[in-house]
Amino acid sequence: MNEHPASISASPVIISRSPTSISGLPTSISGLPTSISGLIDSWQSIGAFAADVGCGYEAARQMRRRGRIAPQHWPHVVAASRRLGIAGVSYEWLAGRAAAMQGEAA
Repeated sequence: MNEHPASISASPVIISRSPTSISGLPTSISGLPTSISGLIDSWQSIGAFAADVGCGYEAARQMRRRGRIAPQHWPHVVAASRRLGIAGVSYEWLAGRAAAMQGEAA
C-alpha cells in the first residue's frame, strides 16, 4: 500500500486556452455561459430546455437561434438553472444579455 515516492508517476496537467462548456461553446472562468445559446446548450437538448422552462420546442429553438429569452420565461429559466447547478444565471444576467442584444440591433 505504501509506494515509494519514486514509483508514483505524475499525471500530466492539461491546460485549456479558454474554458468551454460541454457543448464546446465558450463559458466564463466561473463556468457561467457567456451567451443565451451557451446557456441553452447547458441542457442535454433543446427539448429538455423547453420542458424545464415550460415553453414549446420551437420557442426554445428560436430563443437559442436569436440569442434572446423573452422576459416571461426568465423565472423558469432562473429556477431551472439553479436545479441544474448552473451558477450565476439570474434576472440580472438575463437582463444583461437582453441589453447586449438591443445594443447590437441599434
